[in-house]
Amino acid sequence: MAKMLVIYYSQSGNTKKMAEAVAEGIKQQAVEADLKEVKAVKPEELLEYQGIIVGSPTYYGTMAYQLKELFDASVSFHGKLDGRVGAAFSSSANIAGGNETTILDILNAMLIHGMIIQGDPQGDHYGAVAIGAPDSRSKNNCMRMGARIAKLVKKLFP
Repeated sequence: MAKMLVIYYSQSGNTKKMAEAVAEGIKQQAVEADLKEVKAVKPEELLEYQGIIVGSPTYYGTMAYQLKELFDASVSFHGKLDGRVGAAFSSSANIAGGNETTILDILNAMLIHGMIIQGDPQGDHYGAVAIGAPDSRSKNNCMRMGARIAKLVKKLFP
């Protein structure tokens, strides 16, 4: 059975709320979803999952260093995430605060691992975003993203 991991870093709690909504969307598709703060994730744990979704607040237009540290440590098994599914989401303090650049930064790391990325022709194209605390629109897009990625994982890993 397919298994997914939602990893997040959250200082204010906003990204954590988004991560919870992403996990809820995954579970709606009858896919197992583990929700973990980045400090609770060992790099080799990533190998246990068919889908990985990562969330970060925006720091100077990039992911939080705690997540970058996880990706940097994953070099020890480079290539072993090839063909797994990845996605990303982000929160920022204001409009044009770097959400899309943060998401693309995370997706770049996933692509280097050979992971499969799925965009969304509706909603938030690159990944779910929030400005400040996630409102109902942001939460719905998080749940939608979780559900869409879970559907893809189920197709690829029946």
